[in-house]
Order: sequence, then C-alpha cells, then structure tokens
Amino acid sequence: MQINLHNKIARKFLCLKIQHHQINHVGTNMKSLLNLACAAAIALTGALFSGSANAQDLIIATDTAFVPFEFKDGDKYTGFDIDMWEAIAKDLDLSYELRPMDFSGIIPALQTGQVDVALAGITIKPSREEVIDFSDGYYESGFLLMVSSDSDIKGAEDLKGKTLAVKTGTSASDYATENFEGTELRKFPNIDNAYLELRTGRVDAAMHDTPNVLYYIKKAGNGQVKTVGKQMMAQQYGIGFPKGSDLVSKVNTVLAAMKEDGRYDAIYKKWFGTVPAK
Repeated sequence: MQINLHNKIARKFLCLKIQHHQINHVGTNMKSLLNLACAAAIALTGALFSGSANAQDLIIATDTAFVPFEFKDGDKYTGFDIDMWEAIAKDLDLSYELRPMDFSGIIPALQTGQVDVALAGITIKPSREEVIDFSDGYYESGFLLMVSSDSDIKGAEDLKGKTLAVKTGTSASDYATENFEGTELRKFPNIDNAYLELRTGRVDAAMHDTPNVLYYIKKAGNGQVKTVGKQMMAQQYGIGFPKGSDLVSKVNTVLAAMKEDGRYDAIYKKWFGTVPAK
C-alpha cells in the first residue's frame, strides 16, 4: 500500500510541475505535447515502482505438529525440513514466509495457488502426483504402530476388533483404511491428539510415520508407549509444489548438490543422530 501511495504522489507531482511552469507560455500544440510528457512521466514512475510492488515472498505451507520435521520451539519454527529448506533458499536466493496449516489443507492450498511450496513430510504417491508436483525424494519413511507399554498387541495382525488412531489426510490413514479390515479407525487433525488418545486409554493403538513415532517415544513417551511389529510401506517424502512450478528443477539441483557436498548429511545427523544409509 505504501508503494502505491508513493507512486500516485510521484505521478501527480510530475504532471503539476510541468503544467505550472509551462501552461501559460504555450499554444494548443505545445499543450498537447505537454500532455504526452505527463503521460510518459506516469509510465516512467509506474515502471520505477513496479519492481518493489510485485516482489513478494514465497508462501511456504508447513505442518508444525510433525516433529522432528516441522514444529514450533518457543517463538520460532524449526526441524529437519525447516533447516533443509533454509539451505535450499539460501542457494537460490529465495525470500519466503512460513505459513502453518493442518496437513489436510496443504495439498488443496497448493492446487488453488494459495501457497508456493509445501514442507510437511509429504509422501510421494501417484494419487498426489496427479494434482501437485514433487521434488525428488529426500527422506525414506514408512509407518509404525505405537501401543501402550503393557499392551498385548504384537503387530498389525492383532488390530482386528481394536481401535486405531491416525491423522486425517495422511498416507498412514489411507493405508489403514485399505488394509486393516475390522479395525475401528479414529481420525484426528493433529497427530498429537491421536497420541493423547492412546496415552489416556481411549484407543488401543496409534499409527503414523516412523520418524515421528520414534521421536515421540524418545522425547515424550516416558516409558509408557512402545512400537510393535515391522515398519510398513516404505516411501519417500518430497517437497510439494503447484503443478507446473518452475521451482521444481531448481530445488532438485540444490538437493542433489547438498547430498554431494555433505550439507544434507549434516542436517540429517543434527535431527536423527546418524547419517542416512548410502
């Protein structure tokens, strides 16, 4: 708004100045020329200000309830994805603003152009590739079951007749719907709510992405929860973009460079305590 105001003032000032000094000393033809000069001045000031007016930060959607990838620590956002994107943006000289939202709203926001990029541990799968574009995969994950430490559930084969908490709109939720016949699914917008249901005994198990489950058990489990069974459906996470975004190839180039020069490994070790398997 401030830029537009300066623009209007500059245009008006230039026209008035020309008219004040010249209008009483010229004929009709010269007046026409002055009008053209005024129009040119308007065009020039518009061009001078337009670069600043159109320059905007990229809007980055993120699900800040997905530790250790994205979460809020005090008054700032942090996590593996946040650090990785910061390095990518630095290489590409990108300015951006993080916009937290529920995971279930992120892909629609990309589709409608409300956001430019999505950092949310988004699993790359064909149904999503039909509606958004992805970067190359940057993290391999799957799903793990988490149960109370005194539960007799040993794995997915024991879920029939049980209640299972999952997060709405996730690959884990889709997988459970397709594969756990006879299991009552309870879906929550936030995975923390699903874990709370388990901790308070209102569901028999919870299922979510492997790194998030392991991080929760280590940092907040207090010995009251454990994992059971094997990891299911290993898949890659990708950074999400609207269809046709020219950022995809640029981001992929930087991701590849980071994996070659050690920056990716350093960020990975910071958050997971080890380097990824080669």
